[in-house]
Amino acid sequence: MKKIGMVGIGLMGHGIAMNIQKHGYSLVLFEHSGNQPLDTLIERGATSCNSLSDLASQVDAVLLCVTGSPQVEHVLFTEGGLLEGIKPGTLIIDCSTAIPSSTQRIAVDVEKRGGYFIDAPMTRTPKEAAEGRLNLTVGGRQDLYEMALPLLQTFTEKVVYTGAVGSGHQLKLIHNFVSLGFSAVLAEAAACAKQAGISPEVFLEVVGSGGGNSTVLERFRPFLANGDENSFRFYIANALKDMGYYTAMASDMGVYQRNAESVRKTYEIANDLAAPNATVPELVTLLSNDRAQAN
Repeated sequence: MKKIGMVGIGLMGHGIAMNIQKHGYSLVLFEHSGNQPLDTLIERGATSCNSLSDLASQVDAVLLCVTGSPQVEHVLFTEGGLLEGIKPGTLIIDCSTAIPSSTQRIAVDVEKRGGYFIDAPMTRTPKEAAEGRLNLTVGGRQDLYEMALPLLQTFTEKVVYTGAVGSGHQLKLIHNFVSLGFSAVLAEAAACAKQAGISPEVFLEVVGSGGGNSTVLERFRPFLANGDENSFRFYIANALKDMGYYTAMASDMGVYQRNAESVRKTYEIANDLAAPNATVPELVTLLSNDRAQAN
């Protein structure tokens, strides 16, 4: 695979595209209003395309970096979508956070069209995407995983093969429940500390010196210290979407999910209060709002 199509050149996708390009792959980028500026990628040799089917017809593999299952289904199945243009043997790699049952159905439909499909959702932030240090959990046939691995390694620090198609998305949702759950607990605690008159410096020192020390705390630290949200640029709206996916999956499996429902409700309340594109660290401010407490 040497020619790669990309759909979704946003905060994560742009960094991924730059690293793929650095490793000698040719890129065809789908033009969309939600993209980050493509100028740098075009200057380095990428081409762009405003037709999904045309993009699919030009490449050996297509990387999807869109928001979730509705967007994945749209770019594949819409009139003029990817499935209308894929050649036999084209590999679709879904890096979104998606509903596993949708992923499994999509894989069957892609194979009926002569293509292949794996799920490869990513963890970490746009900073690691730009640095080529994302982590992936990959579900699908092992031979397809091995085919895709050299490409995936261009923008990752760790790639874990998880088993059958859909298992990558299952583990991503489990991971995000843990990470977003920690974030909700930390934000609530920080809001309480603020109300108690405890300085951010003291809060960070005490929590960071004990059992509360974590990757999540380090991502929150710049915001708590000086209002800088850039170390955790993950939208509250996406957190709510992911928690909705997780609770739906857990419900289908019949497993305990009361903690997850509480976390999902926290993000729902915050999303109702937040400005568009508010990020997860802003939970601290939002949960200090009297309207949040009223819920």
